[in-house]
Amino acid sequence: MKKTRILFAVVVLIAFLSSCKNESDNYIDPRGTDYAGSQSCIQCHQAQSESAFHSSHFKATSPATKENILGHFTNGQNTFVYDKATKLVMEERNDSLYQVLYKNGKEVERHPFEVLFGTKHAQTSAFWRNHYTYELPVSYYKSLNSWATSPGYSASKVNFERKIEKECYGCHSSNIASRYITTSSDSINFLNQEVEDFMNPKTLVYGIDCERCHGPAKQHVQKHLKFPDLKIAQNITSFKNLNRQQKLDACAICHSGNDKLKIKSRFQFKPGDNLLDYFRGVPGSNDSIHYDVHGNQLGLLSQSKCFKKSTTMDCMTCHNPHANASQNLAGYSKICMSCHQGIQHNATTLKTMSGSLLANNCVACHMPKQMSNAITFQLSGSKQKSNYILRTHKIGIYANNKK
Repeated sequence: MKKTRILFAVVVLIAFLSSCKNESDNYIDPRGTDYAGSQSCIQCHQAQSESAFHSSHFKATSPATKENILGHFTNGQNTFVYDKATKLVMEERNDSLYQVLYKNGKEVERHPFEVLFGTKHAQTSAFWRNHYTYELPVSYYKSLNSWATSPGYSASKVNFERKIEKECYGCHSSNIASRYITTSSDSINFLNQEVEDFMNPKTLVYGIDCERCHGPAKQHVQKHLKFPDLKIAQNITSFKNLNRQQKLDACAICHSGNDKLKIKSRFQFKPGDNLLDYFRGVPGSNDSIHYDVHGNQLGLLSQSKCFKKSTTMDCMTCHNPHANASQNLAGYSKICMSCHQGIQHNATTLKTMSGSLLANNCVACHMPKQMSNAITFQLSGSKQKSNYILRTHKIGIYANNKK
């Protein structure tokens, strides 16, 4: 009887231990078997993960669930009017969300919200059709607390035919590809066939996830779960080990405005790579004519005297990549004052506000909000185009700035 109890206890213990294996072992990522998935990071990096999972980076794209979608679907707040006979209504039907086109009171077309782009300032949506995604004609803007035309769309004509190119996903997601390839071991590997511009929804990895910035983590997770006492990160890219240019390039792959001179896919970029192996454009060009406040933050920053004179300044000098940009302007001012101690404003500037207020509000004057020429939209019933407003990353002295 005693032997039976011992045997039973051993069996239970073996079963328990076998169930404690690394969860990433069963995870299949469309990028390949070297990837562990962001959920595996929580085990050791809980604080960073919880912050990152709520960030605009992580939600650069997301599935169109009720929890993720912005905008109103209630009567009175869910309608965009094109003309007396034509309107687009945001509707919920059987737990799905749609943009429904009506003409003369009759439904003529509808398309579902399936992929969401953005969450911080605005949100544009897309639907799938025949392995392509198409942009929905109306987007939600937080600054307006209202629906308006998607960027560049007409307020007088409905259009459901604009494709969202694969390159757009290069900065808004961590992967999308044409198809899976299944190996003999039944694991799924990623094949990036750029000649094929169609996309497989099953290969979409939403948002900018941990491995997009730190590289494939499967071996890293396995090593540190097996040897939890290791103090130095193994088999992963740690940004503290990158030089300044490598850190800048890791951000510039999406924040340098390079979208026309591509050599190879952004999805192939790994932290530590040279940006110029991916684009023919040279970051830091003096040509600022075509630098828009949307999408080319590094291009603007690289023209700033602060950046040019510093040997250490990079994006993470001011930004925590695991969190949204802080709304605390005084926090940024402390960073500015770490180099600009003793700076005195002239009498004209001091007339606008007190010295103490100026010391806590550097970016309002020296990185003012400006209109984007890349993103314009129209309100319902309006012929006037409005410009998206974003803070410039070109640090400088702006004459007559009252922001």
